[in-house]
Amino acid sequence: MIPRETVQQILDAARIEEVVGDYVTLKRRGSDWWGCCPFHNEKTPSFHVVPSKGIYYCFGCHKGGSAVGFIMEYEHLSWPEALKHLARKYKIDVVEEEEDADQIARRQRGESLMLVSEFAADFFRRQLRTDEGKSIAVEYFHSRGLEDSTIEKYGLGWAPVSRHALTDAAKAAGYKDEYLLETGLCASYDGESGKIHDRFYDRVVFPIHSVSGRVVAFGARTLRSKEDGKPYAKYVNSKESEIYVKNRSLYGLYFAKKAMGDKDKCYLVEGYLDVLSMHQLGITNVVASSGTALTEGQIGLIKRFTRNVTIMYDGDSAGIHAALRGIDMFLREDMNVRVVLIPDGDDPDSYSRKHTLSEVEDFLASSEQDFMSFKAAQLMQGTENDPIRRAEVINEIGDTIALMPDAVKRSTYINFLNDRYSIHHDALERKVSATRRKIVEDEARARRREKDGPEAAAPSSREAAPRPAEAAYQSPERAPQGLESLEENPVMGKAERDLLNFILANGTTPLKFPSDSEFYSGEDTVQTVFDFITQALEADERTFENPAYKAAYDAYSEEYYAGYTQAQIVKHLLDSEDRTVAYVTAQLSEDERYELSVKNLRDSMMNKGSWLTSYVPKAILVYQTCRLQCLIDAQMSALRQAQESGDAQAELDAMSEMMRLRNVLKAVKVKLGREKDSN
Repeated sequence: MIPRETVQQILDAARIEEVVGDYVTLKRRGSDWWGCCPFHNEKTPSFHVVPSKGIYYCFGCHKGGSAVGFIMEYEHLSWPEALKHLARKYKIDVVEEEEDADQIARRQRGESLMLVSEFAADFFRRQLRTDEGKSIAVEYFHSRGLEDSTIEKYGLGWAPVSRHALTDAAKAAGYKDEYLLETGLCASYDGESGKIHDRFYDRVVFPIHSVSGRVVAFGARTLRSKEDGKPYAKYVNSKESEIYVKNRSLYGLYFAKKAMGDKDKCYLVEGYLDVLSMHQLGITNVVASSGTALTEGQIGLIKRFTRNVTIMYDGDSAGIHAALRGIDMFLREDMNVRVVLIPDGDDPDSYSRKHTLSEVEDFLASSEQDFMSFKAAQLMQGTENDPIRRAEVINEIGDTIALMPDAVKRSTYINFLNDRYSIHHDALERKVSATRRKIVEDEARARRREKDGPEAAAPSSREAAPRPAEAAYQSPERAPQGLESLEENPVMGKAERDLLNFILANGTTPLKFPSDSEFYSGEDTVQTVFDFITQALEADERTFENPAYKAAYDAYSEEYYAGYTQAQIVKHLLDSEDRTVAYVTAQLSEDERYELSVKNLRDSMMNKGSWLTSYVPKAILVYQTCRLQCLIDAQMSALRQAQESGDAQAELDAMSEMMRLRNVLKAVKVKLGREKDSN
């Protein structure tokens, strides 16, 4: 762990114009710098670097942040890795927190495991130069279409027929038995203590690299055919260790990560040779799950580099079922999923060897299917004359849509299925809403359980139930952009953005209301923008509905009460390890980036103080109208359900509550000047 003092030293030393200038040609305009954005293609510079505030912002793709955020985004590094990158640039020694004896032993042990794995990788690679390796392994690799440059680049190797070749070489080099056993490179003889032998022998070897490029494990394939009566394993893989966890590893990721970031897309395949053949052809944003069932940890690795993934499996029934299993897992992580099935009889490896790069690229572009088109087409087959099966399929599809955190996407897919398969819109919407509500409740219980223990898993009576209106929200036709893509409740999104913009741009600014204002609280009472908004939310017993905005609000609140200035708070949030907080802050911390604020200030010709005292209260009223509309929508949904079930009392209660809420909403709109008072 990097000490807090060292982190601050790095952040203080990093000059944004110098860091960005290593990657982008910048030209000075006044006190700021401009250049072409490195994150999207553009000819006219829209990439703005502000040294006085230590931030960058692109007006084209809307990416922004601090120096550490830029390195994370460009180099695809984690927060600690980006800090160490900057430390090297500014020649700052990073000495981890003082370790006790156990921590030192664990670190040294981990490094020892890395070193023995890298020794083994070099050993297997060198065996390709032996007569045995040339005649068996190299011949096999060539027969699979792999070129020598590919064999070398990816470190492919040969484990000799002898069951002691690696063991003897490693011992001779001074490596201890315990590390050979821990990494799974060797195994002990049954019943013969102290004697070990090679786990990998008589097999071609595929090294598995960490994200940073170090060898952490191996997969090895036999070239022999199965013989009756004898045990047979086509592949043997490293066991898990301190340096290798299977469900957090993807084959080829180290070599694919840059292309994944550049193309903003990842192809997911099944096997080592699928990756190697596709990379060799020229499609390098390809990784493999290496035969293991897809895990959340692997999806998390992909998500570090792109949110767009195409599952590319064989076109046989096994491949189809594997693709269907993977879809739901990606949706839970709010990723965009497409599917392409290789024609039956081929896999990505064989198909890429039969076709040119342009032919494969054309095939992928024309054959990719949106996940819902693919899943619905597969599941709806044969249901035309089977209403029971059709109902089961619709329920399953509804459960899949409900996995998506984004309400806009959910609404879009409901409409799509209604148009394509004539699935009744309201029925599917109710199914999605019910499943989504259960998912949200289960996730909330899981978070409480993780935070407070098992006894906290029961629902709290104080927690508001998810509103049906959230799941049923009808999206606009355009796709959400920028901050909108983070919003789980778009109804509240715009109003919450307004409030958060006032906080992030002017949170510590005092509000000086005139003495005739309903908000005037005396000459001696000084209330900041943040205080005013926070008190309004607390009085309403509400907080931000959208998690991304709530996280930014909570982070600001912590810094505010710690006594930092506005500039310090914004800088700390931009440097935050939570990149969602950093992104939201980058979007909303500048007045000139926020169209509504600029327009209001320009049109009104007010000074800044007068403008804030006028528009901050209005923003709170707008927030209240949105919240009331959500409550009205929820009652409307309850009314429909009561009418369908024939529950007269529930119908009467819903109508009564809806009328009350509409009266409150009208009163708020009158205060806003959007309606006239009819009294």
